[in-house]
Order: sequence, then C-alpha cells, then structure tokens
Amino acid sequence: MDLTFSVLAWNFMALLTMMIVGWTVSLITRNVTIVDTLWGLGFVLVAWITFSMTDGYSGRKWLIAGLTTLWGLRLSAHLSQRNWGAGEDPRYGAWRKASGKRFWIVSLFKVFILQSVFLWVISLVLQFGQLSTLPARLTWTDMLGLFVWTVGFWFESVSDWQLARFKSDPSNKGKVLNRGLWAYSRHPNYFGEFLIWWGIFLITLSTPNSWWTVISPLIITAVLLKMTGIPLTEKSISDRRPGYRDYIKHTNAFFPWFPRKENA
Repeated sequence: MDLTFSVLAWNFMALLTMMIVGWTVSLITRNVTIVDTLWGLGFVLVAWITFSMTDGYSGRKWLIAGLTTLWGLRLSAHLSQRNWGAGEDPRYGAWRKASGKRFWIVSLFKVFILQSVFLWVISLVLQFGQLSTLPARLTWTDMLGLFVWTVGFWFESVSDWQLARFKSDPSNKGKVLNRGLWAYSRHPNYFGEFLIWWGIFLITLSTPNSWWTVISPLIITAVLLKMTGIPLTEKSISDRRPGYRDYIKHTNAFFPWFPRKENA
C-alpha cells in the first residue's frame, strides 16, 4: 500500500510540475495550445516513473511502458507539427476572450491543472498494470490487448497522416476528406485512440483485481463520443465546411463501416 501511494503521489506531482512549466511558457508566448503537446508526453512521463518505482512483472512493465511511449511521442510530435505557427486553438482563444485580463490565472486552473488531473486519473491503468508481480508471464489477455492496441495505433497514425497530407494541398481548402480511412469513419483517429486505451486496459486486466481500471478507457470513450471529441469537432467543421453535412449523411461518425448509398 505504501508503494502504491508513493507511485500515485510521485506521478501526480510530476504531472502537476510539468503542467505548471507549460503554463509558464504559455504566459510568455500568449498561447496555451502547448498543453496539447504536453498531453501525450504526460503519459510517457507517468509510464516511466512507474516503471522505475515498481517491482511488477518486467515483461508486462516493458510492454505497457513501451506502448505508451510509442503512442505518446507520436501523438505529441503530430500535434506539435500541426499547431506550429497556427496560433492559439480557437477553443482556448474563446476562453481567453471571455476571461479577459484574468485569463492568465484562469488558464492555470481551467486548462493546465485540470488537464493534469484528467491525465493522472486516465493513467491509473498504466500505473496499476505495472504494480503486480502476478501473473509472472504474458497471458492471452496481454496478447489480446497488444493486438487491439496495434490496430488502434495503426488507425490513429494512418488517419492523422492522411488528414495532414490532405490539408497540405492548397486545392483542398474548404473541402472534406472522404477518402482512405475517412471514407469509412468521420473520425478514424478518434476510433484509433479508443482502441489504444481499451488495449492497454486489457493488458492491465491480466493482473489480479484490476477490473476497476476500466475507468481509464471509459473516460477516454466518454470524452471522444460525448465531450470535446466528436461533438466539438463536428460543430466546428460544419460551421466552416458546408460539404460536411453531406459527408455526415454517408459516413459513420465513429465505428468504421462502408459508406451509405445515396438512397440509403
């Protein structure tokens, strides 16, 4: 119990410190979008702090830390490249405008500290998966989790690449990407994220009494489907791209499936 508390406490303090440093940078640059880059890096930080502090089964520890690092670094690199020189995200810009001169302190709590708390709670599945010494082997649940994670990582990586390539072509300005993975889902990158976290959960589920860590993928699922994922993204795109409404008629929002016919 003492070790568990220490791991949880050290990880929370590390995340809080990282976010406060990010907040300080945001004050200098007047751009809080840096928090997007810190999101993936925060999970990598938690994974390796936990790895260094625990004596769980090494095979599972390497699996969880390795997969988290691969996902987190790719996501942070992608978001950094996407946001570089693009100015502040409109979400944060609206909050800055609404808060006025108080935004410097509002952003500390509403953006950075809030995200550190969310990050810590979601990362519980990464932390507890590395704590247990049992089973001292990789099980079929670990392998199933690895498979689900791999499919999710492929979906997220490929769809992000396809979207970045589409946006880099000036002739596509104002158009809607409806090719590649985007022909089967309006948000294949979110679907990939969904699978990644359920995959990590399945790996952790192979350890005793870890069923409750389902809270991590459930939070991710809720965020993607009901909060800042699909609802916010679709509202923004629909306002800017009239063709998106027609795209909605033919393409599933989340789970990939074949496009619907005109008379469907």
